[in-house]
Amino acid sequence: MQMLSLSIPYSNDLLVSTGQSKENLEQDLCVLLAVKLFELRRLSLGKAAQIGGMSKLRFMEELERMGIPVINLDDGQIEEELRDA
Repeated sequence: MQMLSLSIPYSNDLLVSTGQSKENLEQDLCVLLAVKLFELRRLSLGKAAQIGGMSKLRFMEELERMGIPVINLDDGQIEEELRDA
């Protein structure tokens, strides 16, 4: 599968204010994008982990660290799961 890339312009001020190297900042931004897209249910766990550059297990640990549930069901989905149990 062909991988595309995304370019986000930022100034050196961002590096200074975060205290990170260019590489670490860009990796963090990839992880944050993957987490948010997962949280919004736009990406599966596997795809989000891939964008974040980590294994599924490591991505799940990152979600836990950020307080984001790995399983995010709405009330209707919970009722359906309980009914089917």
